[in-house]
Amino acid sequence: MAGERALAELVELMVDGTRPLTVMEVKAVNDVCDRCEDGDATVLVLRVQGAPSAVTAVDMRVLTQWEGALRRLERMPALSVALAGASCGGLALDALLAADYRIAAAGVQLVPSMAAGGVWPGMALYRLGSVSCAAAVRRAVYFGVPIGLDEALACGLVDELAAAAVLEEPSSVVSRLTARLQAPWGAGLAMRRALLHESASTDFEGALGVHLAACDRELRMAGGTR
Repeated sequence: MAGERALAELVELMVDGTRPLTVMEVKAVNDVCDRCEDGDATVLVLRVQGAPSAVTAVDMRVLTQWEGALRRLERMPALSVALAGASCGGLALDALLAADYRIAAAGVQLVPSMAAGGVWPGMALYRLGSVSCAAAVRRAVYFGVPIGLDEALACGLVDELAAAAVLEEPSSVVSRLTARLQAPWGAGLAMRRALLHESASTDFEGALGVHLAACDRELRMAGGTR
């Protein structure tokens, strides 16, 4: 994982799915999260592509740190956009599934990582399980069958199809997306994202108080009070 650079309020991070997981990959994600949380960036662009031939030796401590870094990415106060110019597996698939908005070029597949015992049972399976297209996900999880772009679009695993040339100019993509949002960063975005993520595991009564508190906060902000 390498290739970080800043452009105005946009920060890019390359996530190479062919690379093995090391502390350097964990550090790269945590570093961009630091920048976003410090207000240095309002949009994080994740360039994701590549898949490993197989998952072999993994340090479980580093794996735990990696999953923690991805969870931090999911909660940060900046919009995250994944651009997939080629098929994604391994670390690239992990990062893609953790992003807020996902754009892929034609021909891209989501490739389950394989290990000695079959499909690697990492948290990518958890994130895949949250979509509605159960048949494609079952084939991927049980048999390692890649999820094609048409299926990924239908499932909501990918939000948009774009030409490969468009993905080379992330600033134009990001400008178009942020123009559709009143506030594409900050505590409001983080709050709405958290409410959405927690909806699948929280019953109505448990969610009600949290949503009412969020609505009260929104009203007070609109009225200029805290």
